[in-house]
Amino acid sequence: MLLSKRYPFWDIERTLEEMNRVFDVFSGPVGLRSMPVGTFPALNVYDAGDKLVVTAEMPGVDPKDIDLNVVENNLTISGKRDAAPEDQQVQYYRRERFSGQFSRSISLAEKVNPDAVKATYKNGILTIELPKAQEAKPRSIKIKAE
Repeated sequence: MLLSKRYPFWDIERTLEEMNRVFDVFSGPVGLRSMPVGTFPALNVYDAGDKLVVTAEMPGVDPKDIDLNVVENNLTISGKRDAAPEDQQVQYYRRERFSGQFSRSISLAEKVNPDAVKATYKNGILTIELPKAQEAKPRSIKIKAE
C-alpha cells in the first residue's frame, strides 16, 4: 500500500508491462511501447515545393544493402540490417532492435519524376529527394486583360 501512495502510476506501469509480456508471446520481440511490427524504417515525408522529401531512420544499415524503387506514385525502400553476433548463452528480457530483411512501401501524394530521384545517406538517415513530375508542379497562369 505504501508503494501505491508514493508512486501513483505503479498499477498502470505493472499493467503495461503485463500487456507487453502477453503481446510479446504473439508478435515476437515487440511490445506496446516500441515500434509496431512492419514499420521499419520510420519515415517522415514532406512537400518542399518542387519536390517531395522522404527521410528514413536506418541506423546500422549499410547503404549498399538498401534498394529504392519508384513506380508511378509509390516508393519502396527495402534491404537488410545485419544482426549483431549473438551469444547463445544470453537470455533476452526485451529485444526491440530489428534485424534482417525489411521492405516498406508508401504512396506519394504527388506524381514524381523517377529519373531525377536523388538519395543520400548520412549518420543513419536516408534522405530521398523526389522531384515532382511536370504535370504535378503548380503553374502560374498569366491573365490577359482586354
